[in-house]
Amino acid sequence: MNTQPRPNTAFRAARLALRLSQDELAERMREAGAASTTKRTIQRYESGEIVNPRPASARALEVVTRLPVSSLGFPAGVDAVVVDDGRGGHDLEVRRSPVPATGPARPQGGYSGVWLSRYEYFSSSRGETYAGLHNVVLIQHGDRLTVRSLQGSAASTLTMDLTVEGNVLTGTWTEQTDPHGHYKGARYHGAIQLLAEPTGRRLAGKWLGFGKDMDVNTGPWTLTFQDPSTSKATLTKYARPPAVE
Repeated sequence: MNTQPRPNTAFRAARLALRLSQDELAERMREAGAASTTKRTIQRYESGEIVNPRPASARALEVVTRLPVSSLGFPAGVDAVVVDDGRGGHDLEVRRSPVPATGPARPQGGYSGVWLSRYEYFSSSRGETYAGLHNVVLIQHGDRLTVRSLQGSAASTLTMDLTVEGNVLTGTWTEQTDPHGHYKGARYHGAIQLLAEPTGRRLAGKWLGFGKDMDVNTGPWTLTFQDPSTSKATLTKYARPPAVE
């Protein structure tokens, strides 16, 4: 039986996508109004020790990351206990109750690294097919993967939450489009399923989602491996628009 909290890979991926150290993210959060945030706070978020930030922290997280707290791996309704932070506030910490094992999974970090994300979609208003390109950071923990676009790689923000079973990856995607682009900052979301090639260095499949006219669309999506490192230097290197294919 596993009595340890599950690491919050979505939160860590979001921090890495912003190319911020734990100290730097804590500083940004203090500037955004969460005055008690420290490097240790960020470490507790990432380890899964804290599962639900207090309101001031949640607001600061959304300001800094530009993502809703629900996209940062903080689920509602988790069995938790209130922990006094010594500064007049509190966070919610995981209760040390046994968590059933989920069965065999790939080695830790098997897919982690920087990948090139490419999907295609048909724009009915323009009558053409377009491609969306992002450099993304992927973080794996057991059979769960989180994907976050690197800040600076595209005008839109892309996220995915996936589960791995064998060579099949299944989950959801969300994109906050460019506020100055054709879709005026609209938020789109849907489902995705990918198959890993034998090398594990290319994932290919299809997305499913709704269109502007509330119709259901689909199209191809691929993730191509670029670099196994998630160091700040590597993420800075890929924080740029991908080369046009």
